[in-house]
This record gives sequence, C-alpha cells and structure tokens, in this order.
Amino acid sequence: MSQHRSVKPKSIDLFAGAGGLALGIHRAGFSSAGLVEFNRHACETLRINADSLQIGARWPVIEGDASGVAYSDLAKTVDLLAGGAPCQPFSLGGKHRGDEDGRNMFPEVFRAVRALRPKVILLENVRGLTRQSFRPYLDYILAQLSSPHEPPTDDESWTDHSTRLRTAQPMAGFSTGDTYDVHWKLLNSADYGVPQKRERVFIVALRRDLELDWWFPAATHSEDRLLYEKYVTGEYWMRHRIAPRSPDPWSLRRADRLRLIPPMELPWQTLRSAVAGLPEPVYSIPTSEWTFHIGIPGARLYAGHTGNDLDKPAKTIKAGDHGNPGGEHVMLKDDGEIRYLTVRECARIQAFPDAYRFSGSRTEAMRQIGNAVPASLAEVLATSIREALERKTIELPMLRELSAAAGN
Repeated sequence: MSQHRSVKPKSIDLFAGAGGLALGIHRAGFSSAGLVEFNRHACETLRINADSLQIGARWPVIEGDASGVAYSDLAKTVDLLAGGAPCQPFSLGGKHRGDEDGRNMFPEVFRAVRALRPKVILLENVRGLTRQSFRPYLDYILAQLSSPHEPPTDDESWTDHSTRLRTAQPMAGFSTGDTYDVHWKLLNSADYGVPQKRERVFIVALRRDLELDWWFPAATHSEDRLLYEKYVTGEYWMRHRIAPRSPDPWSLRRADRLRLIPPMELPWQTLRSAVAGLPEPVYSIPTSEWTFHIGIPGARLYAGHTGNDLDKPAKTIKAGDHGNPGGEHVMLKDDGEIRYLTVRECARIQAFPDAYRFSGSRTEAMRQIGNAVPASLAEVLATSIREALERKTIELPMLRELSAAAGN
C-alpha cells in the first residue's frame, strides 16, 4: 500500500489563473505536470507562490494560449486534467454569447482530453451554463466528454456534432478506455466551509475502463447550523464576542423548527469569521504586515446591491472588465459605516492563504481572485478524486492475488 502512495498522481491544470484550483489540487496530493495560463500577471502570481509556498518545480507554468500547447510533451500519464475554462461566454453578468463567444475554450478542453486520455477530468464553470438558453451547450459538453474520441469534422457545427454524439453507435476500434462516465453538479461553496455564497457548475468525468468508485463529496456545512448557533444556542455570538443580533422573521421561524433536531453539519462560515484577525485597513496606506490590505475610499451602495452582512457568508466574489464590481464588494460594518473589501479580504473569502501574493495592480489582483476557484473547495474535490484513484490502485493487486489463490 505504501509503495503505491509514494508516487504522487500527476495533474495538468488548464486556464490556471491565479491558482486557486491548482493550490487545492496540490494540497490534495497531486504533482503538477503543467499549469497552462495566458495572462502574464496570473502566470507571475503562479511563479511567485510556487516559490513562497515551496511548491517550486512542482508548479511548471506554461505561459501562452492553450491552443498552442503540445500536450504530448507534458506527460505520458496524466491522472487528473483540471481546468476552469473562461466563464465570460456563459456568465450571468456577461454578454451571454455562449458558444458563439471567441473566448469559449471548451474545444481546447476536448483537444487536451483526446491527447492525454486522463484518468479523471475536473472542470468548473459559472452557474449561467445551466440557464435554459445555454443548457443545450452544457449537454453538448457532457456528451463530448463522454465520447471525446469522436471529434467534430471540419465543417460540422456543434449542434450537428451534438446530435451525432447522442445518436451514433460506438465507433469500431474504440474501447472503454476511450470513453468517460460524466457527472455534474451545481455546488455552493458555502456548503463546504468557504465563507462565500458562490454557486458554480462542477463536472467530473471518469475513464470507464478504470471503473472508479467516485461520487461528489457530501456538504460539510449548512445555513441551518449557522441559524441554530445564532438563534437557538447563541454560540455564534459568544464565539465572536459580540452582542446577539435580532433575527429577521424568516430566520427566526427557521431556527424555531431546528430546536428539536439540531443540524449535524458545521455552520456556514461568515464574512466576520473570514476577516477575523485582520486590522482595519487605512485608506490608501499599506500595512507592513499584510499585502494588498489597503483601504479604498469612496464606497457606496448601488440600486439592487445591499452590501455584505458581516454575519452571513460573503456574496460571490466576481471579476469584471475593470476588476471586481464595487457595489457588491462593500462591507456593512457594525457601526453602520460601509467600506470596500480589501484585496486581502477577498483573497481570504476565496480561501487563499495569507501568504499568497498576487502580481499586478489592485484591479488585476481583484480580477485574478474573482476568477479563481476557492482553494479549499478545490482541495475537497481533488482529495475525493485522489482517494478514488488510490482505492483502485490498492484494489487491483488484491484482486490479482485472490484470482491467483482461487486458481490454485
């Protein structure tokens, strides 16, 4: 058993960005064969943290467009191919052009799958991909991942290719090693201990010939438990050493129903818990101890944007054309004042460690953070995948021994 675990499974990360997904995969026990990223500031962020976190050569950064990568040069065996293809084509806040958007990089994901035949594929994208208008393309993504060995012809549209994938018989000469069992689910990061309500689509595809036993990890945190600790036991307020706040009518009714059967999960983490220990930022003046923890003047609320309540998970950290949109990244302080969240606070909300640094301006850093996968959620998913691979690694020798014993 120890012999198999001494060799780390290999991963390749496409569209790596600032490295939230890569960091989680690294923490889950994978060794990177390559991190592909186009943005020069994001690439520098990856290099900086590979050194500071002592990941070093295990984070080989490949700077450039994914369309120019020759995957055959990266690794002979890839256990995990991961990536968050650019989400703007399917984002609720974008132009909603979907598959017609030139930034749609899912075709490059399919090309990588065909070249590498990874054991497992882990993809992340925005909730907008499940919208009715985009759902046909999501179905196409799932069908193409299931049968990546059947690429589109040069003059075939994705809609025609989708129809062919759904109706065609398996091609002669292809085995279960060329097809995948595909699972997808809309996950809320708050349900896994991230101090942020962030819903994203996660797709996991497992090569059929491996017969891996895998399922999406169960949620570990819940809103019900947070309400229970606020309005039944009061331990949330005691933990933060503040006076209890009065509940709104919905929370009070919900908490009353939880009295008899307390929720067993951990409580959702709140913005207050995320920023605990950080000093109050000073406008336009950096602190010596914390990087990117600088106050930005001029915070205000916009119509339809109520700001962030300290005692709830933060709203989704986003990345717009000019960094994070300010209206949704405002903190409502205990004294009634408001201010912008700092870059360091947003990094904490995305589960980056305090030692993690970002290359570029404040706007560029905020864009990198907003585009990232929360590192702790990435670790949960990657750990479940590594454990499934390890179970199969251990299982095969045992089956051979049992078969040999039965033959004797």
